[in-house]
Amino acid sequence: MEKKATSHDQTAGSEETQQYLDGAICIAVAAHKPYRMPTDSVYLPLHVGRELHPENADVMGGDFIGDNTGANISSLNAQYSELTGLYWLWKNCNAQYKGLVHYRRHFETADIYRKHAKDRFDRIATGDDFRTMLRKAPVIVPTARNYIIESVGSHYEHTMEGASEQIAVVQEVIADKFPEYSDGLRKQLKRTHAHMFNMLVMRCDLLEDYCSWIFPLLEEVSQRVDQTQYDAFEARYPGRVSEWLLDVWIETNNIPYVEMPTTSPEPVNWARKGSAFLAAKFMGRKYEGSF
Repeated sequence: MEKKATSHDQTAGSEETQQYLDGAICIAVAAHKPYRMPTDSVYLPLHVGRELHPENADVMGGDFIGDNTGANISSLNAQYSELTGLYWLWKNCNAQYKGLVHYRRHFETADIYRKHAKDRFDRIATGDDFRTMLRKAPVIVPTARNYIIESVGSHYEHTMEGASEQIAVVQEVIADKFPEYSDGLRKQLKRTHAHMFNMLVMRCDLLEDYCSWIFPLLEEVSQRVDQTQYDAFEARYPGRVSEWLLDVWIETNNIPYVEMPTTSPEPVNWARKGSAFLAAKFMGRKYEGSF
């Protein structure tokens, strides 16, 4: 699964970048295309999937590290999505706290004035925001998404092609290899809320434990799911399955956490998202792309 570093692989391209990786907090911003990045020193721009698209390296610019450096699974980005960035962070970053966000989805600042700033990038959490929250708990997750009329399991089945088989395979793998998590998985699939998006900030030892669990699990699931008929959107299921598995790991291990709201640098089309949600539940229309 893992690609080992070779003589020409370099985890960091500059002394400045290495300071991010060795600092107190390092939060990777996963991106697959050029995009404006937060300027706070805790953020590290990370080009995910660079192994698949090395031609984009120059377009991304020198501020971005490729997730194909060091020990990595960059070649799996078409299936694992932003998780190739999490894997890279796990293997190549020495910060005390490590985190992952998306170029179009971030944790939101607690500053009441900046929350409503005209420039949406001013609404993004700063290092001070994270330090305040990490004094309360060693893990930060997004505010839970509540589906209200759906369970986590039924929502996944209604919206994603092949979801029933994927859920069944996850249940089998956990029963076979991680049986202590079976009860937590059962509860997670029945509840109506979950901490989604594969966004998190964790103390380094906890991230080590989480990644040592989730990546072997996903690899086994990928070997058992028949994905021969999946299109490019459907093939990204390992990255989606992991979203609702995070809570299973947190709750089974009694990990203390705090929630932070999320914000987007772009306006969110809630009408479109809500319509797709209702069409999936009541009309059987699967999602065909990301929102």
